[in-house]
Amino acid sequence: MDQTQHNTIANFIWGVADDVLRDVYVRGKYRDVILPMTVIRRLDAVLEPTKQAVLAMKKNLDAAGVANQEAALRQASGQAFYNDSPFTLRDLRARSKFQQLRADFEAYLDGFSENVREILDKFKFRNQIPTLEEANVLGSLIEKFLEHRINLGPEPVLNPDGAQRLPGLDNHSMGTIFEELIRRFNEENNEEAGEHFTPRDVVTLMADLILVPIAEQLESGTYLVYDGACGTGGMLTVAEDRLNDLAREQGKEVSIHLYGQEVNPETYAITKADLLLKGEGEEAENFRLGSTLSVDGFPAREFDFMLSNPPYGKSWKTDLERMGGKGDLRDPRFVIEHAGDPEFSLLTRSSDGQLLFLVNKLAKMKHNTPLGSRIAEVHNGSSLFTGDAGQGESNIRRWIIENDWLEAIIALPLNMFYNTGIATYIWVLTNRKPEHRRGKVQLIDATAWSQALRKNLGKKNCQLSPEDRQRIVEVFQAFDDTEESKLFPNAAFGYWKIVVERPLRLTVDLSPENRDRFRGACTAAKEEPLANLVDRLACTLGAGPHTDFNIFMVAVREDSEEHGVKLTAKRKKLLESELATKDEAAEPVMKKVYRPGKAEPGALYGRYPETLDGKALVVEYEPDSELRDTEQIPLLEDGGIEAFVRREVLPHVPDAWIDESATKIGYEISFTRYFYKPQPLRTLEEIRADILALEQETEGLLGEIIGSVSS
Repeated sequence: MDQTQHNTIANFIWGVADDVLRDVYVRGKYRDVILPMTVIRRLDAVLEPTKQAVLAMKKNLDAAGVANQEAALRQASGQAFYNDSPFTLRDLRARSKFQQLRADFEAYLDGFSENVREILDKFKFRNQIPTLEEANVLGSLIEKFLEHRINLGPEPVLNPDGAQRLPGLDNHSMGTIFEELIRRFNEENNEEAGEHFTPRDVVTLMADLILVPIAEQLESGTYLVYDGACGTGGMLTVAEDRLNDLAREQGKEVSIHLYGQEVNPETYAITKADLLLKGEGEEAENFRLGSTLSVDGFPAREFDFMLSNPPYGKSWKTDLERMGGKGDLRDPRFVIEHAGDPEFSLLTRSSDGQLLFLVNKLAKMKHNTPLGSRIAEVHNGSSLFTGDAGQGESNIRRWIIENDWLEAIIALPLNMFYNTGIATYIWVLTNRKPEHRRGKVQLIDATAWSQALRKNLGKKNCQLSPEDRQRIVEVFQAFDDTEESKLFPNAAFGYWKIVVERPLRLTVDLSPENRDRFRGACTAAKEEPLANLVDRLACTLGAGPHTDFNIFMVAVREDSEEHGVKLTAKRKKLLESELATKDEAAEPVMKKVYRPGKAEPGALYGRYPETLDGKALVVEYEPDSELRDTEQIPLLEDGGIEAFVRREVLPHVPDAWIDESATKIGYEISFTRYFYKPQPLRTLEEIRADILALEQETEGLLGEIIGSVSS
């Protein structure tokens, strides 16, 4: 099909909305009628040649009492779909002036095979029929789609003399026209377009990033392509076309099967309709409706190539609840074994599930093929750094990088998408890294590589030209350290998050005033025996202050044993919180004293060697939660945690130690840090020249003001 024919048909269908639906629908709702009607008319035209054969088969099957008629009717139609109603659209046009039209039209829709009815149901097209009937435009709408000036059928339209008047429309051309209509509607409704429509320039780049690097390794055979947030299926069809082109260039014959899942019913309908219109009815069965996170449509499938633009900043709380909540979730995609942890959690905050779509893909990688799997996915900046060490987002980055699956991340220009102007990034992953990439990650800053649009499309004001896309792919493949491309060892993105503790230091004041206040707290807590104990100690120990809480507690224990006052945890807490006060000059409070083992760590880990009566002991001190601090130490830190603490912590707080049990590993990626370009400082000469110019300007103004006053 030439471009002129393409434009003529697309423009005609686009114009039907204004001709028929104006004053019936607002512009944003035209798509609710035009898209399903385009599908109906195309399928109607495709089925016209075999209509009588289908009706005959239907009559025979009914007479024979055959219940399952699907396969036989498909065979009779010669397609992956059929319509066994007695009508075609042309029959309905003949009745368009009668009130029977609505009933016949609904019977006609009911006659379609189940796969087509599902598409129309997801479009909610039947909901439009009352509106069309009430406005008396249903007949006009059917007439328009049967217009003699266009041909939506696969066979050419001939003149009475046998000459071709209109060429036939093959499946690929019909699919192209349908996608053009989708694009136009999405651009008109650009506020929501980004939810299910990724600009073609970005999609083409993503396809190139996963396909071009392995083009020479392609073999003749079957390849599976998957998108877990497939929207209208645009990514899959672009990837299919690109894979076919690259295979042909290599002299290979490939069979490509597309798989997708989509949560939005109308968008899902568009995807399946597009495949039907392209003559890929069997392929349409590989698509699932529903949330990829809570209902995996392909739990046992593995794919060669995967790409997506998942929703970001969107809550997945409903999915989480359906899966049992974080406490009971056991989905093997999201709770895995890694780094010695049999329940390593990849669950992100419920407010943003974008990284879980990537996790879902990684669970579907092929591990036993030469090419393995290659993945491209779009994310916003939060996926690079959100989440503390040990939290879901950080764990996902850790799992990916420690498995050496991350090849590159490309920073795209701002304002590349229809509904957001924020920074976006393409992640490229594979489980078959080439030798020279192993153990490394490439970051590419492509934020300056774009062309301005003549007219904004929503928030999209620029695009990637073919030259921009080629440049990005070339930089990706060159794998060099340049101003726009940085190479890092995997561990460069990892860090230890350590908890630094300092000892609790308490002073005890046994003055009458303080004891009266303490008695009030004990009365409120119904612990008067403890207040009596403290009064007795004041007599034997004196008012104090007593700066060694450990010695004070020895006296407390002796008195409690003598007077039968059980020293419960509650009573110990009252002594610490209501009687004692924090004092930096006091002695550290001991938590535990025990005999050392052979491999006992030292003071750096909160265990201090002591002696008592000549016997070696180890003391652990009670930490002060108010003095607790954390530090992030790069995994590549020379000398590791201990060297960092000795250099950066102990010189400032010599009594600090590391809580070894609280140490966690985290990963984050900061483009700003790696690609920050400081603005050069102005020279002294430039500053001096500006000052002199301002002085001269000020003097002139002053002269004018004085002159005007004098006159």
